[in-house]
Amino acid sequence: MSSERQARLGDRIRVILAERLEKGLRDPRLGFVTITDVKVTGDLQHASVFYTVLGSPEEREGSAAALKSATGMLRSEVGKHLNVRLTPSLEFIPDAIPENAGHIADLLREAQERDAAVAGLASSATYAGDADPYVKPRELDGED
Repeated sequence: MSSERQARLGDRIRVILAERLEKGLRDPRLGFVTITDVKVTGDLQHASVFYTVLGSPEEREGSAAALKSATGMLRSEVGKHLNVRLTPSLEFIPDAIPENAGHIADLLREAQERDAAVAGLASSATYAGDADPYVKPRELDGED
């Protein structure tokens, strides 16, 4: 039951923050931020907010600084919309999903290139010995 409540609260916080960020903050450092996930602790006192920023590393750093400076305002915005006794503290954490996905795509492309190279070598390969190297049982000659 408690984990269901954590998930519901996390989803609600994600929606509230996304709507607030869509309206915009007055901070020019804030780039195109997407809230990807919110994890709430078991005691509902702390929320880890995972986000991604579309853009260069400088824009990511600027957005991180903007979110850090706006944390208090965003927490009070969350508190206004949630029906809970205590508003959880917010911690903004950059989500590494895009970087991980890019790395995985690079690894898959490299594996595909290696498979193609091996297939090319195998197409012109010949057997080192007999085509069928396995020993077969002798056939009876009928001399029993």
